[in-house]
Amino acid sequence: MTYLLPPLNALRAFEAAARHLSFKQAAHELHVTAGAVSQQVRLLEERLGVQLFERRTRQVILTSAGETYLTRVRQAFRCLADATAELRPEGVTSLLHIGVHAGFDLDGLRTRLAQFRQAEPQVAIRLSQPAGLDELLEGKVDVVIAERLRRYPGYRCEPIESGFLIGPLGTADCPEIETLRSCLLGHVELEPAATT
Repeated sequence: MTYLLPPLNALRAFEAAARHLSFKQAAHELHVTAGAVSQQVRLLEERLGVQLFERRTRQVILTSAGETYLTRVRQAFRCLADATAELRPEGVTSLLHIGVHAGFDLDGLRTRLAQFRQAEPQVAIRLSQPAGLDELLEGKVDVVIAERLRRYPGYRCEPIESGFLIGPLGTADCPEIETLRSCLLGHVELEPAATT
């Protein structure tokens, strides 16, 4: 059976724009221009024959059809993410690149990252210090541990024990980032080492 699916790029643009209710913020998250997001959404609407957004001055609002479609698109993306995670052979790791502000205490961080490695053994970690919001915006790191509160459209900034964790809204809810956040808050305890 052949599936009649819209282009994945158009679906990604739609989901990001719907989450932010902004083509500009969606564009920032996807590292494209706002015009490209608008064009992808327009292509999707033409292909479906349904208006997904009501466009207003400096704002977009989901139509009722858009809200219904968004729920199903998110479910489909979650299914794809789960299937991809299940397919990964044992021992194959993904990489989480963490940027850390210059004055952050790495000794304390290493303890928290040991907890993270125990909770997420399939995820390798790379630290870059110093790194900040500029490196995150340029895509050089996946998340940043910042000294001060730094808000930026399309990014989530959350307090942790010794600063703030900043990451793109599109990945801020992924299981690895949620586990990292819990470890940085001290909510994940190391299991005692097995004795022989």
